[in-house]
Amino acid sequence: MAKKSKVVRENHLMKKVEKYYMLRKELRGLIKNPNTPDDEKMKAIEKLQKLPRSSNSIRLTNRCAVSGRPKGYMRKFGLSRITFRELALKGELPGVTKASW
Repeated sequence: MAKKSKVVRENHLMKKVEKYYMLRKELRGLIKNPNTPDDEKMKAIEKLQKLPRSSNSIRLTNRCAVSGRPKGYMRKFGLSRITFRELALKGELPGVTKASW
């Protein structure tokens, strides 16, 4: 089980990313557009740089939905490898069977 403070921190980061998502998208669109004048591009770059760093989606970490573990994360299930194994052996994950040959 991950520290609760880390899980709470990650939730706060998610909210911040969602809050600034559209603004970041618009600013990046202005910067990448070749038809945008240079002075507007510079203003957009300055605005983007003034936004909080933690509002960028690259700062988010995938965490297990059950334990909050950041490593050994399986995207398809949203679980860590340890939690996945426990739930699969109990038969609580539909469509997952243990391989035996």
